[in-house]
Amino acid sequence: MAVKAAIAGLGRIASLLEEDRLREKPCTHAGAIAANPALVLCAGADMDEERRRLFAEKWGTPVYGDAETMLREQRPQILHIATHPDSHGRYCALAEQYGVSVVVCEKPLANTLWGARKIAALHNAGNITVITNHERRYAADYRRARDILLRGERLGPLCGVRGTLCAGKTRRLLDVLWHDGTHLADAAMFLTGALLKHRRSFGSGLRGRTGTAYLFGSLEAPSVPAASGSLPFLLELGSDRDHLIFELEFSCERGKLRIGNGIFEVWESRESPYAEKFKSLEKIEEGFTGKTGYFSSMVDDALSCALDKSHVPLSSATDGLRVIRYLHAIGAWR
Repeated sequence: MAVKAAIAGLGRIASLLEEDRLREKPCTHAGAIAANPALVLCAGADMDEERRRLFAEKWGTPVYGDAETMLREQRPQILHIATHPDSHGRYCALAEQYGVSVVVCEKPLANTLWGARKIAALHNAGNITVITNHERRYAADYRRARDILLRGERLGPLCGVRGTLCAGKTRRLLDVLWHDGTHLADAAMFLTGALLKHRRSFGSGLRGRTGTAYLFGSLEAPSVPAASGSLPFLLELGSDRDHLIFELEFSCERGKLRIGNGIFEVWESRESPYAEKFKSLEKIEEGFTGKTGYFSSMVDDALSCALDKSHVPLSSATDGLRVIRYLHAIGAWR
């Protein structure tokens, strides 16, 4: 018998992005649920009438104007929360009240540190499993990059990490950090198995819409082979660009690895063709072929949690809380 899944919030990441011809499919909560034969998309809820109409037409499911009525009538085992972060805590509490066993919560986990702590406490209490949708943890290219770094055989110990994030020419740096930087910060922690801490900031202020901010910190106690127990981390957060940049570069003793949107590169140290008795980096791998399965794998993880209460999700509320702590340390609040 198929496991019932419902969605609260029927906007872009819930359903609408499935119409994007260029994105890998499925790329939404509804699309991933519908593509999984062990799941049934039983309903969706949103206060917006037009979103309810579009969702019902595309997926052929009942729609509701409020999530509580949906939960009471449908009794899903999994609830996907794709609403604004300030409402995540309320929907998680409602899910527990109506016997939902697994919540898949969009990032960021909450809009305050206090709110994120409450959701993590709900998860840790054991009555309900809360997954934070840090989707890159579920992507095959990021999992491969993590394996390369963990093994340490090709590139040697990790020496430092640099991130670059630009996601809008005139967007406030604070908004870019809040919406997109959550993914980058979590990816840095996932790929190194370390805890990201903020130290100090340079450059432009986060509330501005121009220039570049430089956020310096460290990755503490990484599980990858590392040159030291505390790795330097630098995030370049910029505006003024008419294009998206989302990438992480891992500098190692014998090479480097770059990964990001449309980027997968592995460089290794070789005898330099430019100068005697020197070594240079040579690009050994470029590009990742095949589907990453980032949304499908996340839904598989949620299903495993619903079928087995002892299953530990790859991206839990605890991981979501770590990112919020990092943002809080920066002072990234509206």
